[in-house]
Amino acid sequence: MNTLGVIKCKAAVMWEANKPFSIEEVEVAPPKAHEVRIKIMATGICRSDDHVVTGGLVMPFPIILGHEAAGVVESVGQGVTSIKPGDKVIPLFAPQCGECSSCLSTKGNLCSKNDIGSAVGLMPDGTSRFTCKGKTIHHFVGTSTFTEYTVVHESAVAKIDSAAPLEKVCLIGCGFSTGYGAALQTAKVEPGSTCAIFGLGGVGLSVLMGCKAAGASRIIAVDINSDKFAKAKELGATDCVNPKDFKKPVHEALIEMTGQGVDYSFEVIGRTETMVSALACCQYNYGVSVIVGVPPAAQKITFDPMLLFTGRTWKGSVFGGWKSKDSVPKLVADYMKKKFVLDPLITHTLPFTKINEGFDLLRTGKR
Repeated sequence: MNTLGVIKCKAAVMWEANKPFSIEEVEVAPPKAHEVRIKIMATGICRSDDHVVTGGLVMPFPIILGHEAAGVVESVGQGVTSIKPGDKVIPLFAPQCGECSSCLSTKGNLCSKNDIGSAVGLMPDGTSRFTCKGKTIHHFVGTSTFTEYTVVHESAVAKIDSAAPLEKVCLIGCGFSTGYGAALQTAKVEPGSTCAIFGLGGVGLSVLMGCKAAGASRIIAVDINSDKFAKAKELGATDCVNPKDFKKPVHEALIEMTGQGVDYSFEVIGRTETMVSALACCQYNYGVSVIVGVPPAAQKITFDPMLLFTGRTWKGSVFGGWKSKDSVPKLVADYMKKKFVLDPLITHTLPFTKINEGFDLLRTGKR
């Protein structure tokens, strides 16, 4: 049970779009029934947070962003049985209620309790736990981790190994799991197959690790920033392609390189043009293309339906297809057993108050 009151702490508040984060003192209300209050120890910066800043992903303001994190439970609300104060946890932007059709299906993982598409910016009961300067501050996808303390629903938090280093495993809360699972869970990459990955940020590199773990024999890394290629090769890319080096469209270059296109392609950027390129570069009959990057708001896609008619499969993937509450503790356990690495995905470590500098690094590609 929680007997504690309001906590005052530092948070990075986004008051309006296209403005810097403002470090403010906020009040964080105690957890209500089936809620958990967490002290955030480490949080990653993800492109999806920046999409909200720029208006690409529409959310209500003011808001506390952040969704890739790890922390320690400070208190729990009434009825919380699976988690207790002191537990190490990872908040889940894709919750797992265990009752909706996606949770009950072996094929699904995007729980209906998610706030990704609806973008209400509140807790499941329709209220917020954050206030600042007398104003209600919205939550972001049920997590809000750019704050020293946050409140999440019990279905949106996973208890993890107490020995796990939080400054590393926070990546399992979004970027790593999203990419690794897109290859292993969504595409189900097979040994000996050929893969192409568009976009070599942290998520793209995690797709690459997934393809390598699945036994792909050829992994083609595609990015317009050639500085990303050294790390891609280190993680298992067999070829690196910069679309700027070709006069022809990149999908044509990839088809020429492979003879008839790749078995699996992944778009890990969130641009409609590259989504179509990724589809077009996979084998015309049995190729599978997966959209991993968050699509920009209000943009539609135009493509030749013959690309699909011949047999290609076009899929989407949220959080790598993992059922979050079940899978996150297992992924952390796998990390502890050294089944995969996370260090190559961490380019900078900054104090919380330098969050704006962190976003500048993300935007300039120095990540």
